[in-house]
Amino acid sequence: MSRNTLYSHEISLRTRYGETDQMGIIYHANYLKYMEMGRIEWLRSLGVSYRDLEEQGWLLPVIKAEMDFKKSAYYDECLSVRTYLLQMPLVRISFGYEILNKKEELLVEAKTTLAFMDKSTFSPVRCPDFLMEKLKAQQS
Repeated sequence: MSRNTLYSHEISLRTRYGETDQMGIIYHANYLKYMEMGRIEWLRSLGVSYRDLEEQGWLLPVIKAEMDFKKSAYYDECLSVRTYLLQMPLVRISFGYEILNKKEELLVEAKTTLAFMDKSTFSPVRCPDFLMEKLKAQQS
């Protein structure tokens, strides 16, 4: 995965018992939820809430997700989710993720691609200008 990142953000979370499988290991689908939490907080750190995006008429469905599992996470572990923008968005926006345990061991490396869509027509649209402006400001 490319680490040539434009803007990144990190969150911490503690795994919960209900996220484990019968072996006490975090069930793989829960990493998608962790990545969603990372994206939402990534946006919030730019001063943009996902709720506001939706209320202003944009949707951001995930259209592609890739995960490479390196090591297991377990119940009651503290994890870090590093979320970073892979390239400036157009109609799509792509994020990279690294999920690490407290020892800084890489557990999961992942990527998602989302599409900007008009909420009323469900048609693809370009990234909102106000978000582009915030991202460009981060580059300088």
